[in-house]
Amino acid sequence: MQIQTNEARIILVIKAVRLSRKISIRVAAKLYNIPKSTLFNKIAGRTPRSEIKANYYKLTEIKEEVIVRYILDLDLRGFAPRLTNVEDIANYILESRGGKRVGKLWAHRFV
Repeated sequence: MQIQTNEARIILVIKAVRLSRKISIRVAAKLYNIPKSTLFNKIAGRTPRSEIKANYYKLTEIKEEVIVRYILDLDLRGFAPRLTNVEDIANYILESRGGKRVGKLWAHRFV
């Protein structure tokens, strides 16, 4: 029986290592053809890099949620959510918390 996904193979290897204390993580990784670093990280409970938000984001998830609700509210009222409006609300939120502005459009609108 062949396992289709890499994630399923990793889960299978973790179960095998936990059930049988005789097999090491390195040996199990080699047997199941999985990188040992991936297996070590998964067993240690580390979050994969693909699921971690990058450091350069200016808005937190809560602030992003506020902006999304603002856009949905505009749409519900029948107004088109324009980029400038969304940028203005993002800048308002950031400036009220001492952050820097987003986007490049704001400088050109006031010239």
